[in-house]
Amino acid sequence: MALDVAWARRWARESAAAIAAAKDELMELDRQIGDADHGENLNRGFQAVVAKLDAQPPPGTAADGDPAASPLIADVLKLVATTLMSSVGGASGPLYGTAYLRAAKVTGLSVLDAHGVVALLEGALEGITSRGKAVPGEKTMVDAWTPAVEAAIATADAGGTPEDVLEAAATASAAGAVATVPLLATKGRASYLGERSIGHEDPGAASSAIILRAAVRAAGATEAAA
Repeated sequence: MALDVAWARRWARESAAAIAAAKDELMELDRQIGDADHGENLNRGFQAVVAKLDAQPPPGTAADGDPAASPLIADVLKLVATTLMSSVGGASGPLYGTAYLRAAKVTGLSVLDAHGVVALLEGALEGITSRGKAVPGEKTMVDAWTPAVEAAIATADAGGTPEDVLEAAATASAAGAVATVPLLATKGRASYLGERSIGHEDPGAASSAIILRAAVRAAGATEAAA
């Protein structure tokens, strides 16, 4: 199945469903090393994204100039970005919003090939690092996105399909999130805990892995779900 605008819309909906299902888990992770609201905030943001998608005319039926009629994946990503920025509190809204905005800048296309998926992921990581000023190893969502991008590049260079690239990225991000458990937080709210941050999974890395796995499911979903 092509990774096109319909896929991007499905990705947003799959992300919303997955974050809703994992809301309590994310809140518990954030309770351990943060302020316990990551799951609730992110769920509110993605439900707002779904509401905006629902308010649009069915794909292909909107008037010219309406984002719902656009053939560009970037327009869907911009909708997600602006909605998360306006509805998600704390650091997560600006971080995820910037990630989707930077990804949108490199996805002014109607269909993504394998290297197009890599560009999307690289854009998202660049957005997160530029907004959060974080580097790998600081126990943040960067520790999920960095291995995701590395795995995506390797898979695309090896001739993988766009779906292969997404699968590699999602698998690597999940491993990256788990790998934050033994890390000492040196960035963000968790860094206030010092040594007590060790032994806990970073909630931002965990939600990043959930969102990237949702992209894989969206690639295998039916057109009706868009």
